[in-house]
Amino acid sequence: MADPSLYTYTSPLKGWRGGEPLSDEKITEGPDAKSYVNPTPTTRSSTYASFADPITNGTRAGFDVHIYFMQSVPYEVTFATELWERIRREFPELRIYRVWDRPLGPHPIAMFEVNLHTPEQFGAFVPWLVINRGPLSALVHPNTGDDVRDHTQRATWMGQPIPLAVGFLREILQKQEAEKAGSKASGES
Repeated sequence: MADPSLYTYTSPLKGWRGGEPLSDEKITEGPDAKSYVNPTPTTRSSTYASFADPITNGTRAGFDVHIYFMQSVPYEVTFATELWERIRREFPELRIYRVWDRPLGPHPIAMFEVNLHTPEQFGAFVPWLVINRGPLSALVHPNTGDDVRDHTQRATWMGQPIPLAVGFLREILQKQEAEKAGSKASGES
């Protein structure tokens, strides 16, 4: 995980200040008892239709889901390959990559990846995976263009977190920055 003090955070109330005061009234009966009475909605949040900025809304998925398994444990290998097939059959609209039987990039053990492009896909797939992932761990992270932060501070884990090789991501970023600086120095745009 990342040290939260490495990052800055915009106030959650940015753009929402100055509204009517919220009521302290609580619902007293029924399944919503003890919850607060909220303002009557006038419009739905835009995040029902597209991911919140700065999460990608385009050809690169808004969220990646990495599903990990121990490649040396036959039961986990079998479970992972069966889960991979089930996801492809039940969620054919999702982009799913091959099952890697070894570490790849910052991922220190075997895994496969599923991409989620819409809040609707996220809302359907993530709860399904909570129930169906069995003994496997899964990393759910947004794609905002900040790969290190996305894989650490903004990451959500199901099951046991797997320590990622975050240094690998930092090396890629440094290489990209050096290439950009070299291009600018040579007069390329």
